[in-house]
Amino acid sequence: MQVLVRDNNVDQALRVLKKKLQREGVFREMKERRAYEKPSERRGREKAEAVRRTRKAARKLAIREGLIAGPVKKPRPERKPASSAGV
Repeated sequence: MQVLVRDNNVDQALRVLKKKLQREGVFREMKERRAYEKPSERRGREKAEAVRRTRKAARKLAIREGLIAGPVKKPRPERKPASSAGV
C-alpha cells in the first residue's frame, strides 16, 4: 500500500492512509486478533455476519425494485465560491 505526501502535507496523507486501511479491513482484523476467540464463538460471529450481509443485500434489492422506501437524503448546503480576498 502506498500513499503520496504532497506539499509536505503529512496530515492529509495520514488521513488517506487510514481510509485505505479502513477499507481493507486492517483495523477490524487487528481488533479480532487482539484476543483468542473460541471456535464456537467464531462460528457464531461469522454466521451473524452472513445474516447481516444477506439482510442488507435483500434490503438494497427491495429499495431498488421500489418495494420499500429508501433512506431520506439530507439536502447538501450550498458551497460559496472561493473569494479572492487576499489579492
